Amino acid sequence: MHYKTHLQKDSIIATCLGEDMQELQLHKNIPLRLMASIMSQQLSTKVAKVIYHRFLDIYGKKEPKPQQILDTPLETFRAIGLSNAKVHYVQNVAAFCIEHNINDKKLLLMNNEAIIELLTQIKGVGKWTVEMLLMFSLGREDVFAVDDLGIQQAMIKLYQLDSGNKKILKEKMLQISQQWSPYKTYACLHLWNWKDLGVKTP
Repeated sequence: MHYKTHLQKDSIIATCLGEDMQELQLHKNIPLRLMASIMSQQLSTKVAKVIYHRFLDIYGKKEPKPQQILDTPLETFRAIGLSNAKVHYVQNVAAFCIEHNINDKKLLLMNNEAIIELLTQIKGVGKWTVEMLLMFSLGREDVFAVDDLGIQQAMIKLYQLDSGNKKILKEKMLQISQQWSPYKTYACLHLWNWKDLGVKTP
């Protein structure tokens, strides 16, 4: 069944489905994707791209292995525009991946909850970061990012939710998102898109 047919059962989200979203893709080298998402935090997409290209330049434009990242001096990373905290977080990811033997093959066999539980043990990696990794690197179709500000804003507007109490708001959002399963990721993509377009609710 196509995801739209399923999501249209919710008459409210049906109003913001618009054009089809691109199919979710599986990307290789998941540990590196996690590092890239840490590098891009709190940066515009444009700046994040520049920094990531500089990062790859350190390794002759090839994707580095975790060990290569650990062997790279801190100053080299600082010189491409990464903050001290981000350098440590990126190295934390590399060290954790070596220690726990984390690779694409291992992650592909795990379910979403197990991946979130595993990777949020890394200092500097929060649940939201792992959810983005599940959506955009592992191509998982049933992920709902309840902590994402854009999703929260879109749902407050669409479903006329009370934003006064964050805990109650998130409970309500999770309740609504249950009906989108197994296509929660696509629902999120449409909510982000709807919010970006600044569409007024009917």
